[in-house]
Amino acid sequence: MAVLAMFYGIIVSMYYFDTRQHHVPHIHIRYQEQEAVFSIPGGELLEGEIKPNKRKLVEAWIEIHQEELMANWQLASQGEAVFKIEPLK
Repeated sequence: MAVLAMFYGIIVSMYYFDTRQHHVPHIHIRYQEQEAVFSIPGGELLEGEIKPNKRKLVEAWIEIHQEELMANWQLASQGEAVFKIEPLK
């Protein structure tokens, strides 16, 4: 697992070789005790739950960083090192 960004208590991560369960490019989100999975580039909630105000932040961040997220997905799905992405400020 690689942490891509952290902002407002939200941790965004991506797993290496993670192509089986959801079958679409996605990121994993943790906020306090909550966990969720969002598709990229669309930002659709695939699994889990997260507070509505934090969900909006994640969706906005995905929208802003779609290209970087997809580039990281290509790297991670092949087991290569990913790069950090600018957090929301």
